[in-house]
Amino acid sequence: MGNRASLAAILFIFMTTHPVVSLAAAKTPCQAPEYHQFDFWIGDWDAYDTDNPNVVSARTKVGRILAGCVLREDYQDTSGHKGQSFSIYDVSRKVWHQSWVTNRGELLVIEGGYHNGEMILTGKDETTDGRERLVRGTWKAVAEGVRESAVRSTDGGQTWTPWFDIIFRRHRP
Repeated sequence: MGNRASLAAILFIFMTTHPVVSLAAAKTPCQAPEYHQFDFWIGDWDAYDTDNPNVVSARTKVGRILAGCVLREDYQDTSGHKGQSFSIYDVSRKVWHQSWVTNRGELLVIEGGYHNGEMILTGKDETTDGRERLVRGTWKAVAEGVRESAVRSTDGGQTWTPWFDIIFRRHRP
């Protein structure tokens, strides 16, 4: 019994002091400030196109899942287009990563970071005719909620064209 108790004590000391397998870190993952840079987007939102700011175009719910390490977005627009995104801070690379999937078989993977009060994520997709296209989304807190705008480029980023511009306002039942 003495050897078993000694081994348990050694294992406990190792696990609580070794940075890779710290029990404290396992109980409270994703607590560093970087993991919370996108928290301004958490909420239950009505989305409005900036071109038509008085008509709800979608309902979006954003919340934390998986021990608070991942932001999950559930998006449903008024035309039946539905999607979910999963955003996470990748501490190993020090970048934000988002994967967006939809009920229309769409996938968009974008990455970037939080700079000067804005979350800016960029990635690549393809046009319907197979050409590579750059995509850049920007989220920022504004007085009425959160603004998300996106632009696209088919010339390697030399010129950008607007894709969409949305204001998220707190949902009102």
